[in-house]
Amino acid sequence: MNCLTSAGPMIIPTSAPDKSLNAVWLKDSELEPRRIESREDAARLQRAMSHLQESGWYWGPLTAAQAKQVLIDAPEGTFLLRDSSYQGYLLTLSVKTSLGPTHLRIEHATGMFGFDSVIVARPRLRRFEGAVDLVQHYALTYKHLATQNDTGGGNPSAPTEKTLQLKLTRPLHKVSPSLQHLCRITINQHSRCHQDLPLPRRLRDFLLEYPFVL
Repeated sequence: MNCLTSAGPMIIPTSAPDKSLNAVWLKDSELEPRRIESREDAARLQRAMSHLQESGWYWGPLTAAQAKQVLIDAPEGTFLLRDSSYQGYLLTLSVKTSLGPTHLRIEHATGMFGFDSVIVARPRLRRFEGAVDLVQHYALTYKHLATQNDTGGGNPSAPTEKTLQLKLTRPLHKVSPSLQHLCRITINQHSRCHQDLPLPRRLRDFLLEYPFVL
């Protein structure tokens, strides 16, 4: 199954050689409202990058060629996040598709993350406060649709994102995750109400540091 569908205008995979990236997402303004917005954006970005570091599948300054090398023998749907090599972009999602490794730029604007796309499709693509939130959304969407197809069920009237569908099935970790992190992922997959769990406060705080299922 192809990672990118033809259900609508799609994002454009990156293809140019990698370059070094200097993040320019935040600029000071003379207006106080803009400074407040910038501080809020900075706090969200710091939280998003903390989640990335915790994920284990953020590879940092990896080039497109290097990402292709580590994904070339991986199963279709395997993915990783890395620093973008394009000026003006923070991150790139590299994913193994039926046609080989493909690279999708992630833009960060007004404190939100979203996939780069052609202008006509951009307003219809969802945006998220974090890059992990973004990737998890599309991974869970694919899992849900695949389950519906396997069972022949599903609600035709349920809302679906037709602009972009990605086959994201398995994150590729840079290093083997710790046992604690794997346990946290398992708990997150089975419970979203951590405050109700019969756990010490310290362990509940540990769960909240990474509230994701990937």
